This record gives sequence, C-alpha cells and structure tokens, in this order.
Amino acid sequence: MFAQVHGVVVYIFVSLVGLAVLLSSLRFTLGPTASDRVVAADILTTITTIVLVFLSLVFERSIYLDVALVYAVLSFIAVVTIARYLEGGV
Repeated sequence: MFAQVHGVVVYIFVSLVGLAVLLSSLRFTLGPTASDRVVAADILTTITTIVLVFLSLVFERSIYLDVALVYAVLSFIAVVTIARYLEGGV
C-alpha cells in the first residue's frame, strides 16, 4: 500500500516540477525584459533546490541536503548580484 502511494506521489511531483520547469523556461526565453529573465532564472534555481531536497528524501541520503543548501546560498548570491547589476548598483 505504501509503495503505491509513494509511486503516485513521485509521479505527481515529477509532473508538477516538469510543468514548472517548462513554464519558467518559456519565461526565461521569451521574457520581454531582463527582470523577467532574472526572476525566471531564480525560479529555475529554486526548482533545482527543491528537486535536490526531494531526492534526499527518496534516496534517504543526507548529502543531497547539504548540496541543496550550498546551491541555494550560491543561487541567492547570484540573483542578488544580477539584480544589483541590472539596477546599476554594482
């Protein structure tokens, strides 16, 4: 019973993440302004972090949580730097 529920949860998660990646990629590609592209890049890095956390839960490996944490911090720094550059503050 648990394996069936687990399989359904994984299927739903993969479907929703795939949809989110598709929509964010479209915004990144077609975004009319640079700000739209920065927000889309931020969403894509957040999705990547979420996938890493989900993989750590599925495979029961704590190293994926460490990688997700470092990736999230680097992503935050990159997005803030790009936003400041676009604003003219760098």
